[in-house]
Amino acid sequence: MKKYLAAAALVAAAVLPAQAQTEIQWWHSMDGALNDWVVDLAKQFNASQTEYKIVPTYKGEYDQSVAAGIAAYRAGNAPDILQVFEVGTATMMYSKGAIKPVGEVMKEAGVKFDQKAYIPAIAGYYTAPNGQMLSFPFNSSTTVFYYNKDAFKNAGLDAEKPPTTWPEVVAAAAKLKISGSQCPFTTSWMTWAQLESFSAWHNTTYASKNNGFGGLDARLEFNSPLHVRHFENLSNMSKQGLFVYKGRSGKAISSFISGECAMFVGSSGSYATVNRDAKFKFAESALPYYPDVPGAPQNTIIGGASLWVMAGKPAAHYKGVANFFAFLSDPKVQSASHIRTGYLPVTMAAFKLTEESGFYKKNPGTDVAVNQMIRKTTDKSRGVRLGNFVQIRAILDEETEQIWTGKKTAKEALDAGVKRGNELLVKFQANNK
Repeated sequence: MKKYLAAAALVAAAVLPAQAQTEIQWWHSMDGALNDWVVDLAKQFNASQTEYKIVPTYKGEYDQSVAAGIAAYRAGNAPDILQVFEVGTATMMYSKGAIKPVGEVMKEAGVKFDQKAYIPAIAGYYTAPNGQMLSFPFNSSTTVFYYNKDAFKNAGLDAEKPPTTWPEVVAAAAKLKISGSQCPFTTSWMTWAQLESFSAWHNTTYASKNNGFGGLDARLEFNSPLHVRHFENLSNMSKQGLFVYKGRSGKAISSFISGECAMFVGSSGSYATVNRDAKFKFAESALPYYPDVPGAPQNTIIGGASLWVMAGKPAAHYKGVANFFAFLSDPKVQSASHIRTGYLPVTMAAFKLTEESGFYKKNPGTDVAVNQMIRKTTDKSRGVRLGNFVQIRAILDEETEQIWTGKKTAKEALDAGVKRGNELLVKFQANNK
């Protein structure tokens, strides 16, 4: 009888359906080569265990995915994880009830999570005043200087010695133009690269209240003599054909990859695309600076995005999210992602592992982004965290475009940007008292 019951139990177990996996919806903004990376990360995690299944979905560019995520939350069908670019941090912080802090998610799930393991400049940006990490650092990037080594050789420049100061950039651009370059220098993400990162790199403020970290009553300050001087120099370069404006956000990258533009300031996260598509030898270098500015260069600030956990999900979903974040934090996973994409390894352990692998020696310049970020930060260089930041960037794009068309001087454009941007900060402060 016992044998019969045992056999019946085995048969019953065999016909029962396998326990369903908990699906974790992850909305992101990675396209092209970076979408392939995101899909591969999900596949790796899914293959490493059987309880959870990460389902990544591309939702358009950063601003589009954030809008989609907020709309979905209001409709009651938000994803479990939403990728949000760094300028959306303050907005997410003050979205009461919409998010669940990462520190809380990890603690409740009982998953080990050491905030001290992350590069301070990265962790600090996504941490609340009470010390709790709010979102998970994912594709953190910073601004770097790319240059076409073949174009440098053609212009009689030393391809192993990129310009380190802005006067040297101007001199190199002049030689590149003489050699036939139609676009000696360009930049992507104008406001991030040439105002936000520029400010930190020169240890000067972008906004008061420690660039917004000290309170909602912060106000913009990027119309200082140094900022005006920099944009006057860019304006003069534009008039001489040494700098060519290629559009907003990351549009300039295609002009560098095609070989049209010889020097380019952009995201370290562009490395994967440049490395895959460029048909010439290129290298990364540190950002240029003005040598007469005390304290320069200081450090650059993060760009890219972090992963926010949306509120109102079942406990099983949060446990799956916590396990996925633990997987992403693994030094081996971090190092492989850093090597593949150019995004920063968000932990020091991953940086050291990459260094020990010999990757930086084989690929000179690929450590630039990390070295720019791990410098000691100051209250002026920690980063910029402001409300309505996405709209402020849009205003600055509008205003600085007036410089390249000759409709406004650098001072007029930056003054207008400060005035219009401060109006948005006043509104954000009033709405979040």
